Formats: sequence, structure tokens, C-alpha cells
Amino acid sequence: MDAGERVAEIFGRAGLRGCLHVVDVDDPAGGEVALRADEQIVIASIFKIMLVLEFARQAAAGQLDPTERVVVGPADRLGGWGVAGCADDVEISLRDLAYLAMSVSDNTAADLLLRRVGADVLPMLAAELDLPRTRIVGGPRQLAETMLSDVGARTEADFARIFPTLSPERIRAMRVFDPEHTSSSTARELTRLLRLVWRDEAGPAPACAMVRELMARQLFWTRLAAGFPPGVRVAGKTGTLPGLHLEAGVAEYPDGRRYAIAVAVRTERLAARRIDVDLAMGEAARTAVESLR
Repeated sequence: MDAGERVAEIFGRAGLRGCLHVVDVDDPAGGEVALRADEQIVIASIFKIMLVLEFARQAAAGQLDPTERVVVGPADRLGGWGVAGCADDVEISLRDLAYLAMSVSDNTAADLLLRRVGADVLPMLAAELDLPRTRIVGGPRQLAETMLSDVGARTEADFARIFPTLSPERIRAMRVFDPEHTSSSTARELTRLLRLVWRDEAGPAPACAMVRELMARQLFWTRLAAGFPPGVRVAGKTGTLPGLHLEAGVAEYPDGRRYAIAVAVRTERLAARRIDVDLAMGEAARTAVESLR
């Protein structure tokens, strides 16, 4: 049984359908592990890697000041982690918005950062990095507005009331689950993006270093990071929607070898929190990496 088959078996035991791609950051000719790696997939909050990379590139080029201050008020809050949960106005720097967007996947921080760097720039960045199947369609605010529209809700309170009453089929028909109508990519292109960042080829070296450092500060550890033994440093970015669990990241071993990983799985049950799913993703990632070692 090859590594791809072992990964499929891990997903099967957990009742998952998944895509995975793993490649050595410094030696792509050394082989890969691929399972449906070219399937177009919704990437949800993984788009924030591209967002923070563009912010870091603009900062390195002197196009913006990373210490520039932003006031976050009630109209800016989108719900979720970070500044969205604050009861009062918050004054914060652009670089701290980037930190929150990456570390706790703060949607409000990401939305404000996207306004500053320019939403129209991200598709151009994808083209520059030779990611032809990576589509960036708006940001967290557009995603939220699309979800409200699709269920006929006018406010977040309406959405919270209506969403639990919907059938799984009705939920899966929403545009946020359709790669043709929301930000999407492939597992193979996500690992290409990570390789470019880790090799200082996605922009100026200081910009790539900033992205790596912020990804290493992600607080969610139950997916990729949970699969690797102590001593292996994992930097990543998760993405989550009901029934959809994703993470893209890099595992760095003590011997210096580095592996770019992208995993996306779908579940039958539309729960956002599934520790069994997270752990299966980590096991699959480690299995794939160890096969390349």
C-alpha cells in the first residue's frame, strides 16, 4: 500500500472524503504524496495566507506603514475571534491585524487588512506566483454577506436563528461551499504557495519571513500540529466551514528538512468542531511526510 492509499484509509476510517498534497520544500523532485491534489476546493480562511503575504510585501516595499493605526468600531465587527468579540472600540496597528488574522483567524482583522491592501490585488498576486487555479473572491465580509443572502437573513441574529433549521442539502447548496463561487484553490497550489514563502521566493525575504513567523503563531494545534512528534515545528493556517475542515502548513524537522502540506476534508455531519476529524488530518499529514523521509 503506497502513502496515498494509506492516507485514503485514514480518511475512510474517520468517515471523511479528503484531498491532500505533501512535498519537500527544498527538494520537490524528491517525490510527493497526492490524493485528489488537483481537485478544486473551497479554501475559506486559508485565503488569509495570501492576504498577509500581500500585506507583508507592501510593508517591505514601503507602500504602507505596518504601524499605521486603525480604529475598529461596531460596524466593522463580523463575529468570531479577536477584535470582533470586543465590546468597545479598539485601536490597533495593521501588523497586529495581520497577527490576529493569522493566529486566531480573526475575520474582522482580515476584513480591515483587506481594505487596506486592496482586494483587487490578491488575484494579481496569485497570477504572479503562478497559481492559476487559486481564486480569491472578496474577503470575510463578502463571505458573510453571501451566507446571509443565501438563507434569506438580514442580520447575523436572523442567520443564527435560520441556519440550524436548514437541511444538510440546503446548506451544502450555499455558494460558500461551491469552489466556483467563493475563494478556492487546489491542494497542489497551496503547497506551491507555501514552498515559495518558505524559500523566500514569494516576495522580498523580510516579507516571507513575516508570513512564516505569523503562521508559526497560530493557536489552533489540533489538526496538522497534533500529528507530529515533539521537536517538529509546525506552522499553519486553518480554514473551517460546517462540514469542511482544512489546513495548509509546513512541518520543519530537527534535521532541517521541511515539508509543505495541504489537507482538506469533508464530513457528512455539518459540525464545525470535530476533534476526531482534526486528529485524522494530522495523522494523514504525518503519514505522508514520513513516507517522503
